[in-house]
Amino acid sequence: MMPGTADEGFYELRLYVAGQTPKSVAAFANLKRICEEHLEGRYQIEIIDLLERPQLAKGDEIIAIPTLVRRLPEPIKKIIGDLSNTEKVLVGLQLKPHH
Repeated sequence: MMPGTADEGFYELRLYVAGQTPKSVAAFANLKRICEEHLEGRYQIEIIDLLERPQLAKGDEIIAIPTLVRRLPEPIKKIIGDLSNTEKVLVGLQLKPHH
């Protein structure tokens, strides 16, 4: 582990999508890349397709697609969109301090 990386801890991430739309595919690709770079070996991504399991949207109060939910570490955080803005995702997941 290099000094200056995010706090130790396991990240449990849940990505809500609706089918294999370009936006959903992009969100997953962006998330995977960010996790590989910043959370290597310390994350789990669960993809929930609301076309297949719409009832799961209620639990995390999903109102837009795609939405990334950080279940762990707490508090729960949500990021909406295709996650193409790496900076915004890092701040949203609290992997990077606000400036």
